[in-house]
Amino acid sequence: MERLDKFLCDSGAGTRSQVKIMIKSGRVTIDGRTEKDAGAKIDPQTQKICLDGEPMTGAQRLVVMLNKPAGYITATEDKQDKTVMELLPEELRKAELKPVGRLDKATEGLLLFTNDGDLLHRLISPKKEVPKVYYAQHAGTATQEDVDAFAKGLTLGDGTVCLSAKLEPLGPGESRVTVCEGKYHQVRRMMASREMPVEYLERREEGNLCLGDLPRGKIRLLTEAEIQALEGK
Repeated sequence: MERLDKFLCDSGAGTRSQVKIMIKSGRVTIDGRTEKDAGAKIDPQTQKICLDGEPMTGAQRLVVMLNKPAGYITATEDKQDKTVMELLPEELRKAELKPVGRLDKATEGLLLFTNDGDLLHRLISPKKEVPKVYYAQHAGTATQEDVDAFAKGLTLGDGTVCLSAKLEPLGPGESRVTVCEGKYHQVRRMMASREMPVEYLERREEGNLCLGDLPRGKIRLLTEAEIQALEGK
């Protein structure tokens, strides 16, 4: 037995909050009977759950890791540029996967996709403080003053306020940067604000996940244990 709202989320119907609204508005039926209790216990093996008359499969949620190459934008579709969706196998493109956050066109590395709306929200929400670790090649060399400025939290030239971040100098022109949010071109802009414009950027870690030896442009499916670790379980 499982909760109705969780089953619908796993079926790709929407986030937990969206699904609760769907249920309360009378759009969900169990064996033909309207059910408005999001916490109702169901048995998907013996009961037929429908949303707007369409059967929900309760398909297993998917989380996919891609080692993104440069030259692709993080979007589901675009009329001008190649998108990261083109790097997914055809069968996964039909699974209603959405990118988790964004990597800009020039940035490479770890990019996740999922059909789990709740998990997607958790990973991109600054409140959850999911760390994202980047390797940066840049002009100049980071100093202790730069490290302290990152730790304090930077305010960029346009007034954008960045949360506390970790800057680790690796040597001349190389640094490791850890952030817990995903503002537009954040790492590049933070480094530029300290007069260290980025020449190359790669995301290597997110939460408990590491890019490892996954080849550039290739994907792998996460295990249920890895997904639960991302959820903090």
